[in-house]
Amino acid sequence: MIQHAPWFEEARLGMFVHWGLYALPARHEWVMNREELSVEAYGQYFRRFDPDLYDPCEWARAARYAGMKYVVLTTKHHDGFCLWDSALTEYKATNTPAGRDLITPYVEALRAEGLKVGFYHSLVDWHHPHFTIDGVHPQRNAADVESMNSGRDMARYREYLHGQVRELLSNYGTIDYLFFDFSYAGLGQEEFWGGKGRKDWDSEALLAMVRELQPGIIVNDRLDIPGDFITPEQYQPAGPMMLDGVPVTWEACQTLNGSWGYDRDNLDYKSVDMLIRMLVDGVSKGGNLLLNVGPTGRGNIDPRALASLHGIGEWMKLHSRAIYGAGPSQFTAPPDARYTQRGDRLYVHLFAWPFEYVHLPGLAGKVEYAQLLNDASEVFLRELDPQQQAMNMTPGGQPPGTLTIKLPVQRPDVAVPVLELFLKPGAPVEQGDRA
Repeated sequence: MIQHAPWFEEARLGMFVHWGLYALPARHEWVMNREELSVEAYGQYFRRFDPDLYDPCEWARAARYAGMKYVVLTTKHHDGFCLWDSALTEYKATNTPAGRDLITPYVEALRAEGLKVGFYHSLVDWHHPHFTIDGVHPQRNAADVESMNSGRDMARYREYLHGQVRELLSNYGTIDYLFFDFSYAGLGQEEFWGGKGRKDWDSEALLAMVRELQPGIIVNDRLDIPGDFITPEQYQPAGPMMLDGVPVTWEACQTLNGSWGYDRDNLDYKSVDMLIRMLVDGVSKGGNLLLNVGPTGRGNIDPRALASLHGIGEWMKLHSRAIYGAGPSQFTAPPDARYTQRGDRLYVHLFAWPFEYVHLPGLAGKVEYAQLLNDASEVFLRELDPQQQAMNMTPGGQPPGTLTIKLPVQRPDVAVPVLELFLKPGAPVEQGDRA
């Protein structure tokens, strides 16, 4: 548990927003890197950035409806473009056709909806003239990289990086969350030659400044030094995440379709039920889900993304108490199911709907009542004799200690059905439970 920010683990679900100039080419937020575009070539998007449909109040309402408790926006991505009126660069939204600071209305919209305010800030900057070219830089294959780097001074870029973070954390009131991205020193892969890390960012001093300016903030783990939580990206951990054998706070960063920025022709969208299963799976292992959307070049959220958020919200309206403030259980879930637990309530998330019976090991004698969470309708508890022989019309017994629950034949019309089990006094509760 993050002691100074208990809201984070209790929230369990947040929205990531990747938005910037890359929404105009609409073919992945790393388009500058992938297509090895020069600063001059990429500049065409700067001259045409005019998000006339940008309404962060709509973003915030969509996030809140989906059951999200916090939102994290890219203030600056790797292309170096800034969404606020930074005093340290001309490469910012106020100098585009947008003509205004885009961070202030975002912060105000989140607060109006009761959402925690998060900033993403890239440590990388492919636009800055003193950020040295390396293996992930768009100009990595230029013929004269060595001469191009000879005039670059990372100390001057580092001063710029710290200055911009100071601006963001000084000018917008309380900021709850900061996501730095990313360090890549010593990774070993050939494509990361010249990779940068803690020395390049002066990470200790940067983090100290962040703590001084925003004492209650939480910071991720991508400064190449320990942070408040760790950030698995684009995969689901197989179990609780551990460090030296001790569980750690974590948050899985996931996309709707494999791209963070708006990617018009990418149709590989995850289904709503898959997204909900990912959320449940993470919570059952002690983690959060930070689910990304990439608004269009006009500033609105793609209807496909809105449909996903709406679907999650419909499920969360009925099942949120199995998510908020919930976490892992000491009990072992059966196949095709996940457990989350909140105090004396154990939630059985059924990823597959069985015919009539579900068997729960180790729960015999520990549950006093059970119901479907979506409509609070009772389901029946049974304890089968372990010695009972299977016959024509009689199921065989289950191992000692197994609780059997009789289910309706018809699966509830929800993305993931959930059983709510009320544990008897004295049954184990979630470790560290505060209920």
